[in-house]
Amino acid sequence: MTPNDRQLLGQTRRHFFKDCGVGLGKIALGSLLAEGRLLAGQQLSAVNPLAPRPGHHRAKAKNVIFLFMAGGPSQLEMFDHKPKLNELDGQLIPESYLRDRRFAFMNMYANNRLLAARRRWARHGRSGAWVSDLLPHIAGVVDELAILKCVATDVFNHAPAKLFMNTGTAQFGRPSMGSWVTYGIGSEARDLPGFVVLQSGPRGPRGGAVNWSSGFVPTVHQGVPFRTTGEPILNLSSPAGINGRRQGQALDVLRDLNAQRLDDTGDAEIATRIASYEMAFRMQTSAPELIDLARESRTTLQLYGAEPGRVSFANNCLLARRLVERGVRFVQLYHTDWDHHGDANLNLEHLPGICREVDQPIAGLIRDLKQRGLLDDTLVIWGGEFGRTPMGERRVTVGRNHHIDAFTMFLAGAGIKPGVTVGSTDELGFSPVEDRIHVHDLHATILHLLGLDHLRLTYRFQGREFRLTDVEGEIAHKILA
Repeated sequence: MTPNDRQLLGQTRRHFFKDCGVGLGKIALGSLLAEGRLLAGQQLSAVNPLAPRPGHHRAKAKNVIFLFMAGGPSQLEMFDHKPKLNELDGQLIPESYLRDRRFAFMNMYANNRLLAARRRWARHGRSGAWVSDLLPHIAGVVDELAILKCVATDVFNHAPAKLFMNTGTAQFGRPSMGSWVTYGIGSEARDLPGFVVLQSGPRGPRGGAVNWSSGFVPTVHQGVPFRTTGEPILNLSSPAGINGRRQGQALDVLRDLNAQRLDDTGDAEIATRIASYEMAFRMQTSAPELIDLARESRTTLQLYGAEPGRVSFANNCLLARRLVERGVRFVQLYHTDWDHHGDANLNLEHLPGICREVDQPIAGLIRDLKQRGLLDDTLVIWGGEFGRTPMGERRVTVGRNHHIDAFTMFLAGAGIKPGVTVGSTDELGFSPVEDRIHVHDLHATILHLLGLDHLRLTYRFQGREFRLTDVEGEIAHKILA
């Protein structure tokens, strides 16, 4: 092989597309024009990667609010009433239940004795759903809920389990559900991100930003964390001494330079960069107005238990409603400190306290969405990364260990059958007996409600097609209206 041959072979495909008469950017532009995604006369920099797009079939939901209780809330103290568990309190669980099972902290805090759920229980609503005294406000809206008693996951430690619930895998680097949704159907919010993350509690969720990462899809689809006081996003305001005219001039130059580079390379990340600069400019006006909860009526604030100027789950629930009103496609609220290894159910302050923090705001959100006509288009999801064992776990106090086989979540709103309980567990609340719904099934169902076929929503990366549900997932038709 001659040196000239080697030089020819060294030419990359990128060089070819860059130097040929058309250019990869022009090919991409032609594709956009053919799909009708770019109107005649628009500049390339005006292409919005988050523009709303039709899905695979007619959608029942337009927006999602995912209320993520980080830490693993105990279903046995809130939704899964087990009189037999109370009757056998303190007795060893039969060995047959534990055979070939793995739990977190198996050796350090091993305890195979059953632990009663010391709560007051009642049936509520026309549906007669069981809810404990920890959630009196949610008990008042059970006829809007589809309660899933047998959700199952694959991972029993917090950070990878959160990742699994959010991305469909315990491996880093995959897109989160919100990213998949905006990749599939875009967003109707022109002046706000398509996927917004709100946080409350004593700290952030384990794993942090990987839970709302865009993974290998373009970064325009990643979740954008908002703050509820001060600047919604750090560095959103213009620096001192920079007026609107000067800022506009700088953005015009950046837009032109980025558009030229996009035309040369066709790199989707450059399109993301263009869209991000332009959205940030618009958000300087839209975002401060968005988080100004003082604009809400006193009646609405009292409904949620919200107080303008505070950082709280209640304020975030109200902010979530304001976000979906403005067309944001996917809003995820993280509320932390649901790790019940101690103080799970002994009438101590931890679990009752954290339930008080979320109970009224969640019920208020559902009622507010319904009275505004937004619940018809908004899917509300509640749950954590896993549940809790019927056996106790003694540390300083008694609590419950992580449990992945059967835990409770609920959904409400667009396309969901209201007032139903789907699934049942055995008499101890340990294993699913009927209608087990795996996380992949949950993801498939959520995408279906948004008009997306989970088998067809794919992204090619490193030589293979990926999807949110990996190689599994069945739609849970029993919860669909």
